[in-house]
Amino acid sequence: MKSAGFIHLHNHSEYSLLDGMLRITDGDGHPSEFLKGLAARKVPALAFTDHGNMYGAMEFYFTASSIGVRPIIGCEVYEAKGSRLNKDKEKTSRKDNGHLTILAKDQAGYQNLIKLVSKAYLEGFYHDARIDKEILAQHSSGLVVLSGCLKSHLARVAAEGNLDECVRIASEYSDIMGKGNFYLELMDHGIPEETAAMKTLLEVAKKTGLPVVATNDCHYQKREDWEAHDAHICISTGSLVESADRLKMTTKELYFKSPEEMIKLFSHTPAAIENTMAIAEMCNLRIDSGKLYLPEFDIPAEYRQKYGPEGEFEYLKALCAQGLADKLGRVGEEYKTRMEFELGVIKRMGFSSYFLIVMDFIKYGRANGVPVGPGRGSGAGSLVAFSLDITRVDPLTNGLLFERFLNPDRKSMPDLDIDFSDSGREKVIEYVRQKYGADHVANIITYGTIKAKTAVKDVGRVMNIPLID
Repeated sequence: MKSAGFIHLHNHSEYSLLDGMLRITDGDGHPSEFLKGLAARKVPALAFTDHGNMYGAMEFYFTASSIGVRPIIGCEVYEAKGSRLNKDKEKTSRKDNGHLTILAKDQAGYQNLIKLVSKAYLEGFYHDARIDKEILAQHSSGLVVLSGCLKSHLARVAAEGNLDECVRIASEYSDIMGKGNFYLELMDHGIPEETAAMKTLLEVAKKTGLPVVATNDCHYQKREDWEAHDAHICISTGSLVESADRLKMTTKELYFKSPEEMIKLFSHTPAAIENTMAIAEMCNLRIDSGKLYLPEFDIPAEYRQKYGPEGEFEYLKALCAQGLADKLGRVGEEYKTRMEFELGVIKRMGFSSYFLIVMDFIKYGRANGVPVGPGRGSGAGSLVAFSLDITRVDPLTNGLLFERFLNPDRKSMPDLDIDFSDSGREKVIEYVRQKYGADHVANIITYGTIKAKTAVKDVGRVMNIPLID
């Protein structure tokens, strides 16, 4: 069945933590049944707009692309009512944080969306990670903005029927984004306030000439999933399903409606349907995953002067030769052959600076009394790492293979597992921050998942059903 002329532009994956339930993968890295179903129906494109974050952006981009569904990268950001810098509890509250839907059209837009979300956390966090109109204006290039759900600043005013104020707010967004990059977002989940908001927004469209677009704020796949989603919210908020005063959705319509359902729902405003296709055509992001961007290591000036772009490799080569001689004294032919092979692979793959960077902060740690492990995992198979004193395990005497660590036939980053003592690791991290800049250093994030046993317990708890282990 070929998809009708509608594209979903407002959807929440499981990275809208403990709220969204649309899956990107099946847990083993393969496309989810949800995405495979879209591909089978020849759905041309899809957007994910998770709450305040882009955690799933790359997983979605590569997974959807692999099965022929064009990914539209977006985010439902939180927007401060005034300045993102205002965190005075006397003057602002969480209820003042509005929603805004932002989509990336191209590489410039993707970079700007990253900057907006990052600044929302680093500068604007107050209950939620917030942007404001100031930084939206600074990073508007390459973006399409939709006015947001019923929790947006514009929709709240629209629900009250304040047409003049709606025109003012909408015009402000339009001025920031530029012609054709701001849309009035229409939703219909059977909520009375939403119906009132849509009536006002349609009047705004007539008065200003701003385009409208239909979305559905999808949180789960099927109509009947509303009950599971309700339990999901209770798990998130630590509430019981039976509690009268808990957070709950006021509609059961947040499922992934078919194009035909959406077309019927917005038959009164066909332009809102047509514009989903127009926006999808505008959003044509291409991400080049074949190029790695590593920091430039500060090598001695004479190596830059003598070898130019090859300076980092030549410096690495010299350090390896000296380090191996210091450790072994006499360097046999077997070691020389292995070293030549490893360095050749590292040079071809462009990882010279990586080894120099790791060597440098390990050296700093040891020099400053921070205990460092002798080497763990596949990295212990590298003679280069051994000669640089990154590891203290001789791979040749222990029969360890370099190819398990770095395969020249597979373009992927090396993965050196470094164990620092808990009592000193922050000292090393601070050294790296100082050397490369705090805005160039980040911790790796991990995501916990609820497996079957825990899920049964959690659902039993929120349903107030006692379970015995």
